[in-house]
Order: sequence, then structure tokens, then C-alpha cells
Amino acid sequence: MAIDARVSKKAAAMTLIAAAAVSLTSIPAAAHDSTSRQPAAADAGVRRVAAPGTPRLPGGLSALAWMVADADTGSVLAAKNAHRKLPPASTLKTLFAVTVLPKFSAGAVRRVSSADLTGIGTGSSVVGVKEGRRYSVADLWRGVFLRSGNDAVHVLAAMNGGWRTTAQEMQETAGKLGARDTTVKSPDGYDAPGQVSSAYDLTVFARAGLANDDFARYCATTRAAFPGAGGTTTIENTNRMLVGSHGLSRYPGIIGVKNGYTSKAGNTLIAAARRNGRTLLVTVLNPQSHETNAVYKEAGSLLDWGFDTAGKTQPVGTLHAVRTAYDGGAPLHPVAAEVTKAAAHGGPPRNSTLVLGAGGAGVAALGLGALLGRWRQARGRRRQGGGAA
Repeated sequence: MAIDARVSKKAAAMTLIAAAAVSLTSIPAAAHDSTSRQPAAADAGVRRVAAPGTPRLPGGLSALAWMVADADTGSVLAAKNAHRKLPPASTLKTLFAVTVLPKFSAGAVRRVSSADLTGIGTGSSVVGVKEGRRYSVADLWRGVFLRSGNDAVHVLAAMNGGWRTTAQEMQETAGKLGARDTTVKSPDGYDAPGQVSSAYDLTVFARAGLANDDFARYCATTRAAFPGAGGTTTIENTNRMLVGSHGLSRYPGIIGVKNGYTSKAGNTLIAAARRNGRTLLVTVLNPQSHETNAVYKEAGSLLDWGFDTAGKTQPVGTLHAVRTAYDGGAPLHPVAAEVTKAAAHGGPPRNSTLVLGAGGAGVAALGLGALLGRWRQARGRRRQGGGAA
């Protein structure tokens, strides 16, 4: 029997607050080269502090917008058109996950109905969800993160109260995160009139997502088993930078997060990597060079630059540190799940987490533990439920 998912408005609000539990709004930096909100004309162009000894930005950057940020501190190291509103494609699934992921336990099961799959856009990327089959919530999230499956998004959105409700909740979450460049029309990122986000906002969503150990584990998974006709099949992550495919090597220290493509958005990518105790986030939107793998190459060169700048540059702006009401407002830093080889291939994960950043690590771990504890308590109390973008 399928397990139905019904979340009351109060419970949904509580899990939304827990999922956000943060205020990652832009705040004023130095008067020069700030990423604080300004009129659009003032926000155009590349922002970085050209201090003596600062490595030069990599050449060949053709993306319409990009950003390099320190996930631990929230410092923005450099950006181009940080608040330019552009179609996000499947990178918007990060906001979908931040909004919906905490609401349903991984083991809950859904028998898929025809209504669940209604409205999937023509040419969408799909993982192969079939009407009448039973899928665990974990199966569906692996379909979202690895194959960018719009069919899996539709089923999870149906569990969450429907397509329109989910879009509205995502918009609310974006507002709580201070992501004011984003307008949500289609939760899967499929091109829709008026749907936009920005390099800044997408970086915020990824940073918020990495504070959830489930999100961090899913976005780091390279391959996993998925229910298919006559048994299970193996699905592989479409993020070439994470897997190391299509002529690319796996990026050293890569954590994940999410790639995307539509004809309107072009290629889009949010990438996180960790080296020598630093975790960086890079968002790249719509490279114009038409070079094969351009979005991955430009993201890789920006990550390399960011790691090379350690101790050599000043931020051009900041993201607020993660905070939660449960620990008296003490700052929290994002964490990434410690992904074992088995977990990265869809096997059972370890329960430990890895704090991103040494500064305030004890407080961060304590605060995040309280937050995740609240998520788990909420999951225990609730009734279980069962162009490519």
C-alpha cells in the first residue's frame, strides 16, 4: 500500500523554517567592489579586489555571470554580474531540495500515480519514474540529484502538496534566505516565462543545502542503484566535474553540487570543492565560448583561482553566516556529509558529518547537530509519505 504524504500547513512552516534556519542575505562590504544590492547598472561587470600579490583572474571566462565564495566564512572573493537575473535551469533544484528535503523521511514510500507525473515539460531530463511503481523518497532524491530527473521532482512536489504549492514554498524559502533575485515558476528549473535566479542566489541555495547532511550526501553521489523494469539499474551523476567523464577528470576535492542545461539558460553549474581546510563555492551561468565542457572548465579555473588566493585577497562582499534560533543565534557554518565510497555510490552512508571550516568549528558542529536533531524529530513526528532542465 502506498504511504500518503500529508503535511499540515503548520508542520510545513516549521520544516521550512528549519530548512532555512538561516539568513544568508547580502550585507554591505567595502564601498568599492561591493556585492550588496545596488541598481542593476551598478552591479554589472567583474568585482574583485586587485591588491598587490593577488593572483590574476583566469583568462577565457565567457559566462554571463559567475561567483566565487568561501562556504565557511561566506566571503565573496570575486564575481561577475552577481545579481544579473538569468534562467537557472536545473541549478534551481538546489532551492527545491532546501525547501522539500527536510519534510519526508528517506525510507517513506510513494506509489506513483498518473497525476504525479502530469505536466512534465517536453524534452525534460528524466530518471525513469513509472506510474504504478513504488519508490522510496531516497530513490526519488537520487533521481533528482544524479539524473536531474524532472519526473522525480514532480512526484516529490505532489507529495508536498502540488506543483503550485511547492513553487510558492520555494519562493518563500528564497525570501527567507535573502535571495531576492529569484522568481520561481517551475520547481524543476524547466524554462518558464519569468523564471530567473542569479549567481548570488544560487550560491546562497547551495551553501544552505550543504548545511543538511542528506543534501550534502546526495549531491556528492556519483553512482547509485535505481528501481527499473525487471530489477534495479545503475544511474550516474550528470555532473561531469564530479564524476570525471566526457573528457574531464574529476576535480580535486570536489563535493558536488548541481549542474543544469536548457536551451534558454544554456549550461549552468554550482560547484563546491574542499582543499587544505577551505571549502569554496563557484556558480557559473551560461558560458558564451561554445567550447565543449565550457561550464566545467570555467568553474574549475575559478576554483583553482579561489584556492590560490588563500591569504592574498580581500572579499568583495559577504553572505551572512548560518544561524539558528535553537542555539541562541550562535553562528553555524555549512557542513558536508562525510561521504564514504559506499555512500558515494548510493550505499548506506556513515552518520558522521564534516564541518566546513575550522573557525568556530565546535560551535558550528554543536549548533548544526541541534538543527539536524530538530529535523529528525520533525520527521519522526509527522506521518510518513509516501529541454532538459
